[in-house]
Formats: sequence, structure tokens, C-alpha cells
Amino acid sequence: MYPVRYEADYVQDRNRATTFFRWLLAIPWYIVLQVYAIGAFVVAFLAWFALVFTGRYPEGLYNFNAGFLRFVGRTNGWFNLQTDDWPPFGFDRNADYPVRVEIDPPLESYSRAKVLFRLIVGIPVMFMAALFGYLYPLAAMIAWFHIVFTGRTSGGIHNVLTVGLAYTLRTTAYFLLLTERFPPVSDQAPAGTLAPPRAAAKKPAKKPAAKKS
Repeated sequence: MYPVRYEADYVQDRNRATTFFRWLLAIPWYIVLQVYAIGAFVVAFLAWFALVFTGRYPEGLYNFNAGFLRFVGRTNGWFNLQTDDWPPFGFDRNADYPVRVEIDPPLESYSRAKVLFRLIVGIPVMFMAALFGYLYPLAAMIAWFHIVFTGRTSGGIHNVLTVGLAYTLRTTAYFLLLTERFPPVSDQAPAGTLAPPRAAAKKPAKKPAAKKS
């Protein structure tokens, strides 16, 4: 099992209004995310030196970037229409939120060579992340039109978003040095197909009128 896992609950019926204005509503979260990202970059820079010289990821630095990753996963899942629930601003685990990021504790020791040459070794990861960077925004755009016009989203689009967002999140974890294994392309469980809850119950068939004698 990969040490960084992304899950998003599939809910078919969705809010058209908050979906329509999602770009506008997301501004506060992305302002906060940019501030957090600066801190995460500084922490990863400090962790790089610690890992190269000691082979260990300091627990405080690890916990900060793990929390940052949870915030990124929840915010991107919400922004890309996997949920209508407002994402929390904090770093803590939240098992009740529809988008969840689970991160294993740090390893006892890390490969110093893999850390030292991460940007070179990680070129294939960057290439795949660029491909997914085109894939899931397109799926999010399709989801936006689908929700705005029908009030629903499909399990297929939800699955595409989950795969793309999971790989992107794991790529971030890889370059924040939280893991030294290449991110898998996908090991996500499919959302499945839900029965439309709005479907009206079938009316009982009318009995044929009795023929007059």
C-alpha cells in the first residue's frame, strides 16, 4: 500500500449554485494555500539537508508537510467538484470530511542518494504529473457543466478526478520528500454507479376498462 492515500466519497446529487460560483468561492482557500505552500517549501528544503546528512526526516518537519498535504488534498478535491462541503483550513485529519488524505508515519531511515538526486530521479514523475495536470481539469470542466445543468455528477467523471488528483497529490508528497517510492498511476477503488435518488416511483398500471356487454 502506498504511504499517501487519497479518497473522495461519491455523491450523485449536487448543489448547482455553489458549483456555478466555485471558482469565486475558492479564492480564500487558494490564498491560504499559497501561504502554506511557502512554508512547505521551506520545510522541505530544511528536511532535504536533514535527510542527506542523517537519513531521517525530523518529526516536526514531517508533520507540518503531512498536514499541508491534507489541506491541499481537501482543497483541490472541493475545488474540482468532488464534494460540495466546505473544506477545513486546518492540517488535522478529518475522517468525517468527504475528501480524505491518509499519510503513513515517516520511515525509520531514508535513502540519502534518492533524496540527494530527487529532482533528477523524479523526472518521470514530473512528466506523468504534467499529463494528469491536463486530464483532471478537463474532467472537472465536464463535471461543472453536468452539475450546473442537471444537478448531478457521474461516477465515471468522479473516478477520473480521483485518479488525477490522487496522482498529483502523491507527486507533491514525493517532492516534499515524504516518500521515496514513485507514485503509482492508480490504485483507487471505483466510485461505482448509484441509483438515481430522484427517480420517480413507477405508477401502477391502469386496469383495462371492462368491456360493455
